[in-house]
Amino acid sequence: MTNWEVAALFEQIADMLAIRGDSIHRVLAYRRAAENIRELNQDLNQVLSDGDLIDISGIGATLAEKIKELLTTGRLEFFDRLAQEIPPTLVEMLRLEGVGPKRVNQIYTQLGITTLQELKQAAEKGELKDLPGLGPKSEERIKASILVLEKHGDDRTPLGVAWPIANKILVQLQELPGVKKVAFGGSLRRKRETIGDIDLLVAADDSEPIMTYFREMEGVESVLGSGPTKSSVLLFNGLQVDLRVLPSDRWGTLLSYFTGSKNHNIRLRELALKLGYTLNEHAFTALEGGDEIRCASEDELYEMLGLPFIPAVLREDRGEIEAAIDSNLPELVTTGDIISDLHMHSTWSDGRLNILEMARAAQDRGFQHIVISDHSASLGIANGLSQDRLRSQADEIAEVNQMFGPDFRILHGTEMEIRADGNLDYPDDVIAELDFVIASLHVGLRQPREQIMDRLMAALENPHVDMIAHPTGRLLPDRPPADVDIEELLLAAVRTGTILEINANPQRLDLRDNHVRRAVQLGVKLSINCDAHAADHFEFLPYGVALAQRGWAQASDIVNTWSVEKLITFVSKDSYQQ
Repeated sequence: MTNWEVAALFEQIADMLAIRGDSIHRVLAYRRAAENIRELNQDLNQVLSDGDLIDISGIGATLAEKIKELLTTGRLEFFDRLAQEIPPTLVEMLRLEGVGPKRVNQIYTQLGITTLQELKQAAEKGELKDLPGLGPKSEERIKASILVLEKHGDDRTPLGVAWPIANKILVQLQELPGVKKVAFGGSLRRKRETIGDIDLLVAADDSEPIMTYFREMEGVESVLGSGPTKSSVLLFNGLQVDLRVLPSDRWGTLLSYFTGSKNHNIRLRELALKLGYTLNEHAFTALEGGDEIRCASEDELYEMLGLPFIPAVLREDRGEIEAAIDSNLPELVTTGDIISDLHMHSTWSDGRLNILEMARAAQDRGFQHIVISDHSASLGIANGLSQDRLRSQADEIAEVNQMFGPDFRILHGTEMEIRADGNLDYPDDVIAELDFVIASLHVGLRQPREQIMDRLMAALENPHVDMIAHPTGRLLPDRPPADVDIEELLLAAVRTGTILEINANPQRLDLRDNHVRRAVQLGVKLSINCDAHAADHFEFLPYGVALAQRGWAQASDIVNTWSVEKLITFVSKDSYQQ
C-alpha cells in the first residue's frame, strides 16, 4: 500500500469512530496520523523496513502496528471489525452541510439508513422530520445539501480560486453601515493550498441588514440556510460561502475559534484548563465560577493563555504551541521583505510582454532586481530559445539595463529543461555565460522515482545550475506531483548550495508547505517567485509568501530578500559561506 492509501484509510477510520461516538482524542489521533503520513517525505514501506514507524510524528506503538499490518497484508483487522458495526458508507453523509457524526449515527440507528441515496429517498418521503432534534426545516436543509452535492460535488477549491472571490465579497461587506471588523475564517485564513467552504466573519451590533445584503448579493445561486448570526449561500460557480456576524466584544475568541484548525483549538482549550478556565468560542470562564472573560482581540486571548500571538498560518498543531511557550516562534517572511523575482518569461519565449515591459512592471511592483528566464530550446511548445537566440537576448538585456540605471538590475538567465533522458538542454559553456541558471522538469513527470531523481541530481550536481524551479512539477488541481524523493532533493540542495523554488503561481504552489518546513530545518536556501508570464502575474506573490510562512520560513531563508550583489556572490559559489 502507498502512503496515500494508508492515510485515506486512517481518515475513514477517524470518521467511522466519530460516528460511533468514540472520544475526540481517539478520533484526532487517526486524523493527525493520516495528515502526517500524507505529508511524509519517505515511502512508508521503506520506513517500516528501517524499523522507524514510531519516529513518524503522531504515530505511537498501536498505530505503528496497524500500519505494519496494512503494509504487510493489505488489510486491517481492526477496520474489518469496525465496518461490521459502522458501515463505511455512512462516512459519505458527513459530506453534507450541517450533518455531523451524531446526526449520522442517529439516522443509521433509528432509520437503518446506510447510504446517501437511501437518505435522499427518506428525505423526499418526509421520513426524517420526525427524528428527535430534526424537524421539517432540518429535513429541507438536508435535501438541499444533497442537491448541492449532486450538482457541484465536494472537491476542495484551490486557494488561488477561492481567495479573490472571498476577498471581493469581504470588501463589499466591510463597506456596509454598522460593520466594525471583517476577516476570513477557517482554512482560507490559514491559507491552506485548498479550501472547502469560504468562511467570512463580520463584527457588528445589528446582523439583520448584513445578512439581507449577503443573501441577495450578486452571484448567489441559492440560500442554503439563514439565521440571525449565520447564513450560508451557494454561488453560481459552485462555491459555498458561510457568513457569521459576531459581537465586537467577543471578536477575539470567536475569530480564533472559527479560524481553527480544530487541533490547534483543542490545544488552546487544554492550556486554558491547566490555568483554571474553560474556553469556548464565546469567552473564558473560571472553573470555580464567576463572570465570563471576553476577548475583543486574538492578542488578548493568547495573552490570557500566557502565549505570544500565533499567526493564523501556523495554527495547525505542528509545534507552534510548543514554540510559543518557549518564545521561539519564527519571525515569518512577509511580502515587504521580497525585493526581487528570479523567474519570469518574456516574449522571447511564451511571455506576453517584452523585456522592457516586464522590467517596468516588476519595478512598479517594488522589486529592485529580476531575472529574465525564458525557456530553453527543447521546450518547443513554449518557443524555447536556441543557443543563438539566447546569446542575442543578452544584448537586449544589456540595452534595457542601461535605460534603468543603478537602482534596478536585470540579470540574464534561463529556465533550462532537464530532458527526459537526463541531459540538460544547454551545454556548460553556454550556461556559464549567464547570470542565473534555473533547471526544471516539464516533461517525463510520470517516470519512476529513480529516473526522476537521476534527472534532478544531474541538475543539482552541475556547478552552473543555481536553482531548481517548481521541483515536483505538480499543477493544481489536476496534475499530481512527480515521484520526487523530497528528502534526497533537500539534502542534495544543501550539499551543492542550490536554491529551491517556492513557485507562487496558485496552480503550482510548489514546493508544498511541509517541504518548505523541512527545507528550513536543513538550511536549504529558498526563492519565492511568481513565474510571471504577464504583468498581473506579479500579484501571485502573496500566495508564495503564504506558502513560505506555513513552512515557518523567515526572511533569512529566502534569497529574494537579498541585495543583487549578495545574490550574485552566492551563485558564484566562490566566497559566500552558508
